[in-house]
Amino acid sequence: MRVILSGLALMGLVACEPQIPDSAAGVPDPGRGVGFGDYDAYQQQRAARDAQLEGRTTVQPPAAVQGSTLDAAGQQVDPARTAALNSGVTPLEASPGNPAPRVVNNAAGISGENDFDSVAGQRDIEADARLIAQNRAQYQLVTPTDLPQRPGNTGPNIVAYALQTTNPVGTPLYRRSGLNQENKFRRACAQYTSSDLAQEDFLARGGPERDRLGMDPDGDGFACSWDPTPFRKVRGG
Repeated sequence: MRVILSGLALMGLVACEPQIPDSAAGVPDPGRGVGFGDYDAYQQQRAARDAQLEGRTTVQPPAAVQGSTLDAAGQQVDPARTAALNSGVTPLEASPGNPAPRVVNNAAGISGENDFDSVAGQRDIEADARLIAQNRAQYQLVTPTDLPQRPGNTGPNIVAYALQTTNPVGTPLYRRSGLNQENKFRRACAQYTSSDLAQEDFLARGGPERDRLGMDPDGDGFACSWDPTPFRKVRGG
C-alpha cells in the first residue's frame, strides 16, 4: 500500500513539471530555450546593444521619403509631359519612323529663295520669265581696251615698255662702256625711291639705247634692277 501511494505522488509531481521543448521529438520552434523567446533574435539584440554602448556603431537617421504621383495605370507621371499635353501641343514621340519637320521658320534677313512654297506665294513662273528677260536686256559685255594714259603725264609708260620687251633680265642687248660703272650705277640709282621711277627716268633720258648716267651697266634695257616680269605675267607672257 505504501509503495502504491509513493508511485501516485511521483506521478503527480511529474505532471506538474513544465514541458521542455525537444527538437528531436518534432516540437515546433526548435530555437526556443527554457524561459526565453527566440534565441537567435536575443543574440542579435544583445550584440547590437553591446556595440552601441561601446560606440562601435552610429545610428543612421531615417532616409527622406520622396513622394511621386501615379496615373490610373500605376505609372509615374512626368510633369514636363503633363504640361505639354495641357498646352494643346502634341509632343513628338522619339521614333526612327517619324518624318522630319516640314516647315522651319527662317531667321530675319535670310532669303527663302530656295523654298518653293514661299516663292510661289510671291510670284509665278511667268513673273520669273519676265525678270530673266529684264536681266538679259541689261547685260553688258565689257571688252578690254588699251592701257589708258596717265592724265597730265606724257612721259614713258613702263608697263607698255615691259610688254614690248621679251629678253630676260640680265641679257645684254645694248652696248655699254666707261670706267667705274659699278660706282656710277650705285650713285645714280640712289637718287630714286623705287625702281619704277628709275626706269621711267631712264627711258625719258634716251634709254634703253643711251645710258649717260650708268643706270643700266649690263645693257639689258632695265635700269636699277627693274624687273618687267610682273607686268608680263599679267598679260600671260
